[in-house]
Amino acid sequence: MNTTRITALRQAQGWTQERLANESGVGLRTVQRLEAGQDASLETLSLVADALQVPVRDLFAEIDDEMLSSRVDSLQQRADEQQASRDRIAHAWTWLYVGVGIVCTLLSFTFSYGVVLFLSYWVGGYAILTALRRIVLEPRLDARYPLSKETRTRRATRRAAAAAARDDDGALSATPAEP
Repeated sequence: MNTTRITALRQAQGWTQERLANESGVGLRTVQRLEAGQDASLETLSLVADALQVPVRDLFAEIDDEMLSSRVDSLQQRADEQQASRDRIAHAWTWLYVGVGIVCTLLSFTFSYGVVLFLSYWVGGYAILTALRRIVLEPRLDARYPLSKETRTRRATRRAAAAAARDDDGALSATPAEP
């Protein structure tokens, strides 16, 4: 039987089963079954792991089933590949913006109103690029790479995890030491 760590991970976050269900987008009964050690799909495990901000493998203390172990490893490998592909595409858009900006900057030196071209591209172009990324690019990347996350979401997750770790360290240091 596969021993799960979901209860401990959930409690470390200070969450109830209901909160984990809401954060992960699965049903309360599903969370209860997972904590009891019953089987679930990799998609469900992935949703719960994302909510708890851990890799799927970390949901288990040990995995006895070799087939499940290989499926979890495969899922993690696919997620890593999808994240790398998504990051390459997002960075390509940024470099396209920078490349066109360099050309506009060089051209701005040849016009009498070049400062207007320079400022309008770098300020307005950034606003347009940001809007296009959020409205057009990110939804398409979400559909094409469902196991990946946008950079903004990953940063927010890392910040939340770091803040939680600082809170835990502060709570631990505020606790008086036993003699």
